[in-house]
Parts: sequence; C-alpha cells; structure tokens
Amino acid sequence: MRKKIPIGMEFYKEIVEKGCYYVDKTLLAKAVIDLGGKVTLFTRPRRFGKTLAQTTLQTFFEDERDRDGNKIDNSCYFEGKKIMNADKEYVSMMGQYPVIFLTLKSAKQPNFELAIYCLMEQIAYEYDRHSYVLQSSKLSEEEKERFLRIRRQKENINDYVTSLAFLSICLEKYHGKQTIILLDEYDVPLENAYYKGFYEEMVDFIRSLFESSLKTNKSLEFAVITGCLRISKESIFTGLNNFKVVSILNSDFAEYFGFTQKEVEEMFGVYGLEGKMDEVKQWYNGYCFGDVQVYNPWSIINYVDTTMTDLNAFPKPYWSNTSSNSIVKDLVEQADSDTKEEIEKLIAGGIIEKPVYEDITYEDIYKSKDNLWNFLFFTGYLKKCGQQFENDTIHLKMMIPNKEIRDIYRNTILEWFDVQLETTNRQELFDAILEQNTEKMEECISGYLLETISFYDYAESYYHGFLTGILKGMKNYYVVSNRESGMGRPDIMIKSRDIFRGAAILFEIKYAKNFDEIERKRKEAAKQVADKNYTTELEKEGYQKILKYSICFYKKNCVVDKL
Repeated sequence: MRKKIPIGMEFYKEIVEKGCYYVDKTLLAKAVIDLGGKVTLFTRPRRFGKTLAQTTLQTFFEDERDRDGNKIDNSCYFEGKKIMNADKEYVSMMGQYPVIFLTLKSAKQPNFELAIYCLMEQIAYEYDRHSYVLQSSKLSEEEKERFLRIRRQKENINDYVTSLAFLSICLEKYHGKQTIILLDEYDVPLENAYYKGFYEEMVDFIRSLFESSLKTNKSLEFAVITGCLRISKESIFTGLNNFKVVSILNSDFAEYFGFTQKEVEEMFGVYGLEGKMDEVKQWYNGYCFGDVQVYNPWSIINYVDTTMTDLNAFPKPYWSNTSSNSIVKDLVEQADSDTKEEIEKLIAGGIIEKPVYEDITYEDIYKSKDNLWNFLFFTGYLKKCGQQFENDTIHLKMMIPNKEIRDIYRNTILEWFDVQLETTNRQELFDAILEQNTEKMEECISGYLLETISFYDYAESYYHGFLTGILKGMKNYYVVSNRESGMGRPDIMIKSRDIFRGAAILFEIKYAKNFDEIERKRKEAAKQVADKNYTTELEKEGYQKILKYSICFYKKNCVVDKL
C-alpha cells in the first residue's frame, strides 16, 4: 500500500505518526550543528517547508517532557532516517536540549490588539507545554508566579516582550542546559502589520522580543529563525552578534528547502508517475537557491495527490492558491511604461537584470521599482539565472521560474485589465465605430494597447481577447465572438439589440509579425470578409445597417480599414 500524501501537514511528528510519504530532510539537524551559529535566519518563499524544517529540528533536539516531567523518547521518529547514519557525535545530541518553538503565523490579524493577543496566546501555549518546570525547587516562588501569569495570559504586553527569555531561563534551571529557540515565520506579523497600518507598533514589539531572547540571553544555546524575507538588521535584529543569514542566494542548505530533481524522481517512482516528469518539471521546477535547482514542494505533493486519483488531470497553479499574490498585483498596478515592457519580456520567457538588496524593510518595498523587483525575487516570483558584481552591488539576471508562476502573472494582468476597463470611458471608441471614423478608432485602440500589459507574444489570440474586452459595454449592443460561436463567422461581431434601428458590426482581426507584413495582412483580411460572405447571416436576421472593419495589429499599434 502506498503512503498517503501529507497535504496540509506541517509538523514532522504528525507526518511520521500517520505514515505519510516524507522526503527525508533530517540531515538539516547535522547541517545546523556544523554551521555553529548562535542565531541563524533562513529565508525561503512561502510553502517551501520552513515550518516542517523547524518542527523536524524541534523533534530531534528537544528533551521533551510530559506534564509530570517524565522524559518523552522521540528517537522512534528518526528510525530509518538519514540523520541516524551520521556520526555518533550528531546522533548523541538527539533529545538533549530544552526547546522553545514559536510560530508567528497567527499574528496575521486586522489590527494590532488582535495580532498581539494571538502572539501572547502562542507564547502562553508554549509555557503550558513546559509547565512541568513548576514542579522544580530550582525555580523561586516569584519565578513560578510569573510563569503562571504568562501561561494564564494575565500579564500585560510589556511583560510578554521578555517572555521567551524568561522561559529559556526557567528551562535552563530545570534541565541544566541552555535552550534552543526556534522562531517560525517571523516576518508574517511584520508584513501583515505593514498592509494593515500598524507596522511601527509591531516592529517595536518584535524587536524587543528578539533582543531579549536572542541578544542578551545567557540561557540561549542557539536559535533558528525562518521567514520569507530578510528584514533589515537595523530594523529587527539590532546589535545581534554572530548572526548569520542563509537566503536563496546562498548555496549552503539549498537542498533542505524544496525538492531536488532526485527527490522528485524517487517520489514519482513510488507512485508510478515517471511519465509525468517532463510535465511537472515545466510547471513546478526552476527555483534556484544558490546554484541548486529545486521544485516547489507544496505544488509537487498536491500534484501527486491529484494525479493519483486522475492520471489525466492537468497541472494546476497550486502555489498561487495559497496567497492573494498581492505583490504581483501591486507591481502591475504601479507599472510605468518601462516596467510594463519588463513584465511582458518576463512572461515571454525573457530575462531582466536588477540590482539586489537583501537588507530591506516592508516600508522600503514601494520606494523604488528595484525594491519591488527584489521582493518578487526573494518571495519566489522570480529566479536567478545569472549574476555579476558591479559598483559594490550584486546585479542579478532574473526570469520567471516556471509555468505555475507565469500563470500567476497572466491571471493578475487579466484581472487588472478587467478592472481598468470598468473605470475607463470607452464612449469615444464606440462613437467612432458607429460613425465609421477609422482614424479615431486607431487612436483609441492603440492608446488602450499602450496602457495595458500584453502576453502570448502578441499572438492573434491575445489581440482577439483584448479587442473583445474593450468592445464590451457598448450601450444596447452585445458582443459575439467566433471563439464562442464556432467557425464560419468573423472574429468579432457587435449586434444591436434593436435589429431595425441599430447596426451589426463585424471585425476581422489580423496581426503582423513584422512591419513589412502589415499591408499584406490588411488585404488578406478584406479578401476573407468578401469571400466568406460574413454579412449573409446578419441580413437574414434582419439587420439593415451592417458595418465591416478589418483591424491589423502590429505590436501595440493597429491599422483599421472600413470594408
């Protein structure tokens, strides 16, 4: 029997306990030991296994106790795993340290008060998990009372600022060993606070929490932090010594977040999906961490789960469904003409080059287009395909990683275009069509083209969809597309609902791949309308006034002919 796919499971113990398929990343514990840093920050995009990595470290290192202080043996969770083949000095560290694990995901709330309440609740839960320390005579009565107040959430926000440091002190007193602190998704509260309007308050709280637990904490063995973005050291990690950042620019640790080619091949072999490798590579591969190519793990496990029940299922943008993709939307909405050209180039499979800055804050994102491109890169919407050092700055060549991400850009652009149309007055174009003013029609349509962002490499299907979109909304008229009605008709028809007094208007669309083709395409369109007698059906319906146009597109320009 094949193992279940761990959809939605982020905790290492749960995956093992339920017998789910697990891509073995347990050697991460060895790599963290070898790194030897006091505080290490790993930055990776969403859904690349950060929480699973943290809970794996927790399960491996923690000297876990039940409420009565009895030791819980977690070695069974690592039977047959790669870490057990490491040298004895690594295996001997299993189950030897008190561990504080805190995820900050719950702070994604609409206001500061609710966000802080959720963080306090998470901290209180961690206190409750370690409540066995209250049985020890090594803690003073005052310490026990403070411990209970935090566990019961009776303290105010100021007392929670030092709560992780205090818990680590209590744990060291009980265990006789310094504490490992694991902080998961540390930047979620900051990103949320920025968009919700309470960024400064949240920065102050997180900075104070981190300073007390990571900087001035003598009970700290080491800390591992995960997040999507490296926030400026001056903003959050002020004064931290021996602080190491491992971002997607670093090759070390690359194989521990995301699936490698070998890991995907092994997984697909288990589930009999070897024939799907080419398809899945185009859709979900292409991320480059350092110099290592990896697949999106969230999309892979969802793809396998879907394909197990329907072998003919088409690939889906699973990753795009985990977020609003607001950063891509912001880029599109704020794009000037140069940025629009760059987006079009990326969607067509091209490469852009931008300076990269790792130390930014959320406040910096919209101060320049370069910062916005940086955010897209570090959050997984672009990948590195080359780099060079110039004027004391790293310049990266970047492109869209795969079809899944390209789909996000395309859908975002289509949604943006629909919104733009709703707020754009197209009456001038509609009047020009009815008045047969081809010069004004060219001016309006080309103007709309210049304002939008195109893709599909300017194929006829793109222009067809574009023109259909801008023609909708003409009062008392409705649009009929041959894409909807079958062949044997002009590309687009606009029909008046009043057959006797209104008009029927038909458009034949051509596009020229180069400037020299324009004249030939114009003649081709006119001949096609005449040869196929497109007006016959309209005449049978009773239309007395029938207007015929051909439109030849070339890039973001068009030529309209009255036929």
